[in-house]
Amino acid sequence: MKKLLCVFGIVIIAAAAYLLFWPVPFEPVAWDAPKAPGLSGEYAANSKLADVEWLAKGVAAGPEDVDVDSEGRIYGAFEDGKIRRFASDGSQPEIFADTKGRPLGLAWASDGSLVIADAVKGLLAARSDGSLRKLADSVNDQPFGFADDVDVAADGTIYLTDASSKFGYETVMADILEHGGNGRLIKYEPLADEASVLLDGLQFANGIAVGPDERYVLVNETGAYRITRYWLKGPKKGQSEVFIDNLPGLPDGVSFNGKNIFWVAIYAPRNPELDYMADKPWLRKIAYRLPEALQPKPVKHAFVLGINTDGKVVHNLQDKADQAYAPITSAQQVGDTLYFGSLSQPAIARMPAPQ
Repeated sequence: MKKLLCVFGIVIIAAAAYLLFWPVPFEPVAWDAPKAPGLSGEYAANSKLADVEWLAKGVAAGPEDVDVDSEGRIYGAFEDGKIRRFASDGSQPEIFADTKGRPLGLAWASDGSLVIADAVKGLLAARSDGSLRKLADSVNDQPFGFADDVDVAADGTIYLTDASSKFGYETVMADILEHGGNGRLIKYEPLADEASVLLDGLQFANGIAVGPDERYVLVNETGAYRITRYWLKGPKKGQSEVFIDNLPGLPDGVSFNGKNIFWVAIYAPRNPELDYMADKPWLRKIAYRLPEALQPKPVKHAFVLGINTDGKVVHNLQDKADQAYAPITSAQQVGDTLYFGSLSQPAIARMPAPQ
């Protein structure tokens, strides 16, 4: 019995030492997370996403972003590195392009090419035949760490988010737990073949959308529960400000419907454990050392917000059922239809756009 207790004691001491002292690949920064608004008021839980139409179910997993071409064909960026194209009803799947990385963001350029933000390969463009060309994989001689989302202005300028210049696609949790402001907003000018940093210090720079009259771009800061606006024109040109703060969840993709609404995909509602650890760097180190199954996890909850150009929530779409299409990582309005992508679901979804 004494030997057994001794062994048990050694195991406990070793586990405690590991959780307290084992090196981690980041240095967490203390911050004050705003009190979560919860799912009430303008964010009240509902089931408005319960009846979305599932398309191309079972073809492949993880269409992180979705877009539609002028012929109504649907494109998805899947986790196996392939951009797949479907007929307007989700049938006739075909491989349009293969980045051999992890494509995350899609946007159409004026020349008809499909611009791709790939977490592994960087900024790419697919010609009409699906052949790829690399546009950029670094800025100021520093490689992209995690190309995440992309949008294209009418003049051809490409705006890209580098979610984390420090951590890659496989180490998302490290960036979130560090809260080190490693994200960047990048501009790429095709004619000059030149990339430049417009804004850095972002907390996991995720979705991006060019706003009305191309006066500004919005960038989702997943790690700070907010959306930041960067001005491209006017008296505030070159300045940034908070567009909407203290969101009830983790903002992922964002798109502009060309009129007056930004559609924001919320990956999941806020995690109380993450908020509790915000001002406790030592506790975040322990959380990272835990087995993956014990680390803070997002709940399955379909969630999309429609935010007007004044930064006010005007649409609140949710579904927390077990069979919900979740997590939703992108929401793109094409005509009168709202398309959804997901980091992990084996399908694309859509519904009539709310009026």
